[in-house]
Amino acid sequence: MPAALDRLLLRLTWDDLDLAYLRRLVELARDEDLAGLGLRQKPARTGDQSTATLMAPPRLGRAHLVARTGLVACGLPLLPLILSAYGPRAAVQTLVRDGHRVAPGQILASLEGDPRTLLAAERVALNFLQRLSGVATAAAAHVAALGPGRTRLLDTRKTTPGYRMLEKYAVACGGAWNHRLGLFDRVMLKDNHLALLGAPGDLAAAVARAKKAAPELPVEVEIDRLDQLPAVLAAGADVILLDNFPPARIKKAITAIAGRAFTEASGGITLKTLPRYAGLGLDFVSTGALVHHAPWADIGLDWQP
Repeated sequence: MPAALDRLLLRLTWDDLDLAYLRRLVELARDEDLAGLGLRQKPARTGDQSTATLMAPPRLGRAHLVARTGLVACGLPLLPLILSAYGPRAAVQTLVRDGHRVAPGQILASLEGDPRTLLAAERVALNFLQRLSGVATAAAAHVAALGPGRTRLLDTRKTTPGYRMLEKYAVACGGAWNHRLGLFDRVMLKDNHLALLGAPGDLAAAVARAKKAAPELPVEVEIDRLDQLPAVLAAGADVILLDNFPPARIKKAITAIAGRAFTEASGGITLKTLPRYAGLGLDFVSTGALVHHAPWADIGLDWQP
């Protein structure tokens, strides 16, 4: 086998994420809401104009973040960063850990502090939690559809710009695995790269150059026809990506590869079709649907008397 399996498998954890970057991301979301960030013409008035109309004097406020439906929780460690972006007058107690499945009506976190701070931060907090919990929940559903066995489910680079690492973290919370994080951590020669290379001999040279320049990185090559296999195997690819192969052709490809490279199937794979790829002998199945087809989770903020 050209590469070790542990070089190809990754699940981002919260500790892998850059807190300084997450703070900037939260501040961008805050300033969109309070100050029209992104508009060429800035608003004359900024701040939470709705809460400003309330005449009641400040008092201690309490609210719960509640799952309206069953979901896999994700994004809860962001809550302290979000509240701190609005000032020092609020605190949070998280009651569930990321990656845990929760039931409808279960409290995810309890917020306490200046009501003006809690109300101003409500939508930004919900946007992060609903999006990330939605991805985690969708990932868990896809993992269940694939079922147990040797084949591992991977995500793709089809992510929301600026939110990639958070969304890939959410995929990991849902029990799936992360494919490459970006262009920097794997050599992946896809159809357009192969079109540029031209002759099959050029592919072997490209793989050899990649292994010499960055020997720690796995090399993956995409094919969409069985007759491309001999050249890719001869080139020494670590992973062969079978693009838009139906299950019958995948079986033929795996037989021909005979363990000389890891195998991955991708292309148009959905929650409905995923079970067809179980039991074929694949090492990996990848789909962007974990992220781009994930609905937002239903989470609400309930004010406490």
